[in-house]
Amino acid sequence: MTFARLGAPGAEIPALRHDGVVYDLRSLTADIDGAFLSADGLVRARAAVERGELAHLPGAEGLRVGAPIAPPGKIVCVGLNYHDHAAETGASVPAEPVVFMKDPSTIVGPFDDVLIPRTSTKTDWEIELGVVIGTTARYLSSPDDALAYVAGYVVSHDVSEREFQLERGGQWDKGKSCETFNPLGPDLVPATDVADPQALGLRLWVNGVERQNGSTASQIFSVAHVIWYLSQFMVLRPGDLVNTGTPAGVALGMPDTPYLRAGDVVELEIDGLGRARQTMVQA
Repeated sequence: MTFARLGAPGAEIPALRHDGVVYDLRSLTADIDGAFLSADGLVRARAAVERGELAHLPGAEGLRVGAPIAPPGKIVCVGLNYHDHAAETGASVPAEPVVFMKDPSTIVGPFDDVLIPRTSTKTDWEIELGVVIGTTARYLSSPDDALAYVAGYVVSHDVSEREFQLERGGQWDKGKSCETFNPLGPDLVPATDVADPQALGLRLWVNGVERQNGSTASQIFSVAHVIWYLSQFMVLRPGDLVNTGTPAGVALGMPDTPYLRAGDVVELEIDGLGRARQTMVQA
């Protein structure tokens, strides 16, 4: 059972997928947002479909697939969180998570186009496990408690412009916050349906060539540690998205590999969370 938002940008319909059928969630909620998640919406939706209370969504197969969550209050990202990615970029393994923010308006659907910024020469790819917060988390006592605050998991593409990020001074945010730089989805998979977030394979292809093939088992800081750690510095609220880092294989770490250009196609998938595909177009 997974959750999706289907329809035109700004008019997505909240939906539930189960046994090949797409159900309309509008009898329960206007959107898959923080209010829905914090009110045990995923549990209530599961119960409703099991009781036969949800209507089918007609024409679902012909609808655009949007991001599976409404625009969040914030996107918090962790950099250099895989041993092999730190090594390929020549960075030391961090003693604490490297944290930066990303503009929430960067989120688009998993099959939407990605815009190459007008002056970009180094637009790069990064497949990441996205964590969606379900319960307000502040000053958590230990990582052991942290996963109870997670609503679900999603495929996240943390598109990055490396010149903007690393060569133009200041924070990383401007290399991460360009328009359309966070395709998300296709589905939100409830945390209860992911046996171990530290045992998920992540893969990404550019124009059919595999560039990334890693596992969350190689994270330096586990999902639980990241959520606990972030809660010491900020309040994580229902609907917020946490991008947990990328494995090796980005263009930044391979000097002979070209960066993304208009016309390139990126495909990405995470075990059990689905597959996405985006075409690069010039802004």
